[in-house]
Amino acid sequence: MDDRNKMRKGKQNGSALLMAVLIGFCILAIIEIIYGQAQIRMERERLALEEENNQTVQKLKAEWNQLKGAPSVGTESAEEAGGEQSGIAEAEKTEKTLTNTNADTNVQDQSSSSDDLLQTVAAPTEEEHQYDMQIVFLGDSIIDSDRESGGVAALISGACNAKVYNMAMGGTTAALLPGEDADFPTWDSRSLMGVVNAILGNVDGSFLDGYRAGEILKECDFSKTDYFVIEYGVNDFLTGRIYQSKYLEDGGELAVDGLHTYSGALSAAVDQLRAAFPDAGILIISPHYCQFYNGETFVGDAYSLNYGYGTLVEFSRVAGYVAEQRKEDHVIFYNAMEQSGIDAYTADKYLKDGVHLTAEGRVAYAEYASRLIKADFYPEE
Repeated sequence: MDDRNKMRKGKQNGSALLMAVLIGFCILAIIEIIYGQAQIRMERERLALEEENNQTVQKLKAEWNQLKGAPSVGTESAEEAGGEQSGIAEAEKTEKTLTNTNADTNVQDQSSSSDDLLQTVAAPTEEEHQYDMQIVFLGDSIIDSDRESGGVAALISGACNAKVYNMAMGGTTAALLPGEDADFPTWDSRSLMGVVNAILGNVDGSFLDGYRAGEILKECDFSKTDYFVIEYGVNDFLTGRIYQSKYLEDGGELAVDGLHTYSGALSAAVDQLRAAFPDAGILIISPHYCQFYNGETFVGDAYSLNYGYGTLVEFSRVAGYVAEQRKEDHVIFYNAMEQSGIDAYTADKYLKDGVHLTAEGRVAYAEYASRLIKADFYPEE
């Protein structure tokens, strides 16, 4: 009996297991069928979408080819380009692409036009440049050295937008040297007075031949000058033979012609230029701070060294006195001794040999001169 029951239970358990396996296979089959149908449906949808996109792309290509053949590049709306939602999206993308292409094409066209314009319209020449003023420089090596873009005259030209004529000559003085003749028929002095007399036509300017000043004498229309800049004094001092003035502090006078003194030559030059060119202003620049050496040995500076005719500072003060006496006649004074920024503390930076200016020194020197000129030329600013 027990054995039968066991056999019966075993058959029931086997039937249940078989049924469970069959049900499992059925469920798997059903899942596979459902998954397969989903795959088929997705594949159909993919193929349909691919075909749809292909048609859209073909339409857009046709439109693009048409646009490329048109006189000018443009865009069409999405409705004209397609109709389906996907077509609209693609059309919008293409429209943006075409717009950007159009912009790039316009930029290239403009660039090409600009290049053509640059080729046909050359940069203004020296003669065509519109300057605000004309400045004539009279001086020594402080103005004469470095006539290119880094020179004092060139720096002032740039700052003031001025057409400049630089008649400075290195080694020259304001006054006539002892022994130089002041007679016009035999004139040969390259001093300030010589240059001024050549400008005014009082003397034959052939003594300037071989110098840039001689060339400028022939090419410059001095009647158009807005400012004459006069810069002298260091060489007058260094000669050790030129008096500051013929007039003494006690009221007496030296037995020397005024043109052979520093102040006398400055005064005569200013007065003659003012009489000949009454509309021009005159800027007098005093000597700047210097340090003097005998070889490598320091022998003094602008405040201490005196060759018997006064210190360089005293020469500077004389220049200020000449300007002060004529300030009502449109004469301006640049006290380079005190206003250029060149002193005992900056000498190593601004002076390359104790006298001549370094590149930085020229910038500092020219900056203040430019400010004076512009302040006078543009008084309303």
